[in-house]
Amino acid sequence: MPAQVGVDPEALPRPSVRARRASGPISVDGFLNEPSWAEAEIISGFVQSKPNAGYPSSEHTEVRILYDDETLYVGATLYYQDPADITLHSLKRDFPAGEADILGIAFDTYLDRSNAFMFGVNAGGAMVDLQTFDNGRDINFAWDGIADRAVRVHEEGWTAEVAVPFSTLRFDPNQPDRPWGLNFVRRLRHRGEDSFWAPIDRRYSLNRMSEAGTLEGLPAMSGGLNLLVKPFALTARSSGEAPGVGDATDFDAGLDVKYALSQGLALDLTYRTDFSQVEVDDEQVNLTRFSLFFPEKRDFFVENAGLFDFGDLPERGYRLGAGLEDFKLFHSRRIGLEGGRPVPVLGGGRLTGRVGDWGVGFLNMQTRGTEDVAAENFTALRLRRTVFGNFQIGGMFLNRDITEETPRGGYSRGLGADLYARFWDRMIVQSYLAGTIDDGQGGNNRAARVSVAWRDQFLNTSLMFREIGDAFRPEMGYVRRDAVRHGYATIGVHHRRAESLLNELNPFLEMHYITNLASVLETRTGTAGFITTLSDGSRLTLQYNDRFERLFEPFRLLGDRMVPEGTYSFGERVLNLQTSTGRIFSAMLGFSDGGYFGGTRRSLRLGAQWKANHHITLDAGTQDNRIDLGAGPFSARIYRGRVEYAYSTELFGSGFIQYNGVTDELITNIRLDYIHAPLSDLFLVYSERRDTATGGVLDRRFTVKLTRLWSF
Repeated sequence: MPAQVGVDPEALPRPSVRARRASGPISVDGFLNEPSWAEAEIISGFVQSKPNAGYPSSEHTEVRILYDDETLYVGATLYYQDPADITLHSLKRDFPAGEADILGIAFDTYLDRSNAFMFGVNAGGAMVDLQTFDNGRDINFAWDGIADRAVRVHEEGWTAEVAVPFSTLRFDPNQPDRPWGLNFVRRLRHRGEDSFWAPIDRRYSLNRMSEAGTLEGLPAMSGGLNLLVKPFALTARSSGEAPGVGDATDFDAGLDVKYALSQGLALDLTYRTDFSQVEVDDEQVNLTRFSLFFPEKRDFFVENAGLFDFGDLPERGYRLGAGLEDFKLFHSRRIGLEGGRPVPVLGGGRLTGRVGDWGVGFLNMQTRGTEDVAAENFTALRLRRTVFGNFQIGGMFLNRDITEETPRGGYSRGLGADLYARFWDRMIVQSYLAGTIDDGQGGNNRAARVSVAWRDQFLNTSLMFREIGDAFRPEMGYVRRDAVRHGYATIGVHHRRAESLLNELNPFLEMHYITNLASVLETRTGTAGFITTLSDGSRLTLQYNDRFERLFEPFRLLGDRMVPEGTYSFGERVLNLQTSTGRIFSAMLGFSDGGYFGGTRRSLRLGAQWKANHHITLDAGTQDNRIDLGAGPFSARIYRGRVEYAYSTELFGSGFIQYNGVTDELITNIRLDYIHAPLSDLFLVYSERRDTATGGVLDRRFTVKLTRLWSF
């Protein structure tokens, strides 16, 4: 499908291709030399989404699709005028796909033009896989699918072969010749270029399945995977001076089970769940009067997490005024973590998928009691359905119960309904209404929002209003700020410059206006900003923030430093620069300077990453906040460093060290991961938290963990 220079990619017809049955065995070796490949239809004519939307890809690509009774095969030849331009930085599984040359594949197996299974492979043979829902609104990065691949670099570029067993996917096996949605992306990182088989605009990515092409010709086939069993065993040695930490040697074992109740519904069960292999949280400095938000990193909860999202949901390419870091009705970090410290998880289950026209998510988890924390049960139920094509309605129910006799006792419940609608493929409407109930509640226990936003290739504007009650306490979720009414408005434009170093210019204005429930102004922030995106993906942001804050009571800043009650008006200048992460060396600079609650604050963030080769990556960063409230300046600093080493696509190591100058703690985390069989790992993990003021070790733990996946 040839594209013409300057053509609107969204106006081009959607392509289609027919899969061919392999006439003989296919060996996944990176050589497309079996006769079947010569008989397959050739997919080519890729079209840029960026940097120059609607232009032909700068390099030629050919893709072919075959199948047999058990497997779907994708073979691709990615040509280069100069193969030295191939960008390869990592061999680890789930590598940062935005930083390398890749072939990306998306299968919409139900042809609902919304959801997809996605796979990506780079020139070193590393694989990334994920699930995406609702045209990319929800992305499940933790999903792992069994798939084989092989690549070969040669004088004309590189060749990739990907073999996906039908048992890895979910589809309706009873409908032969039912088409699938399909799209491919080819990323040329040294040019900052993404090109697609089914063309899309630069504000979207591969998960935009509503504009995908079509795969035809697949016959009736056996259903998806029925049963996965994944036991684990571990031993750990711990010691330290922190409360609740002592010298101990632990032995443990557990089990994860995944069973496909149907092609659309999967049951996950877990017993004696362990998360010792999960990397530690990034340290943060809190310079606000609100609690900090930490993202979920534990695989069991990250998988299919998007199905349970309820709250201030983001939308790619839109500025909406609030995100999930402001409000989530369900935040899985409330399960098995208390004050950032782990609580033993006895087990539980999760049911996710489809029942008829409904998307379903059900989760129940039970924690074990400790000396400090009572045993609790957590339940979450999420339902969503698309009606009239453009409207998605949903609901959520949550319950958190203490399941043992304690003086505290008690329960907490949450309930909510939400709406998402899209019009003309450019305007979105979002709304929710939620409430909480507990045994000590009184006051306004509701949270509500309504917003409307428009985003096309040029204009980006939105309006939002939300209210969070003073008694709204989501004990299974997170809310940054309660007892407020929050209004937000923004307008901006995206001026594109094809074949120019300055690829996109984005000036914008936005305003936050926040009052208490008595309509007294508490916070007002006006921002004038300008974002410049370069053709290689580098980005420069300049902005000025004009702020007003009213404090009805003092708040503790750091240590014993207090910000007194009163009204404050101050301005802040901000500069952020991120160079292209696709280069061997990349850097980040963030700088802000201005007033701060009657004083001054100057913040500096620096980061650098060096991809020495596709085996080793080094990065380091620092954050330094210098604050003066009139009683003398003080600083809050964080330093971090990381090294990642990939010996091969099966053996990885990483080391991570952080120093928090506020708490005077040094945190170390070292991991070794050997993938000894598909989706089966041997982990060696060392973690330590040390008090740098005394030199004492607060918490030290060495863990050996073995997992093995069996498929039936």
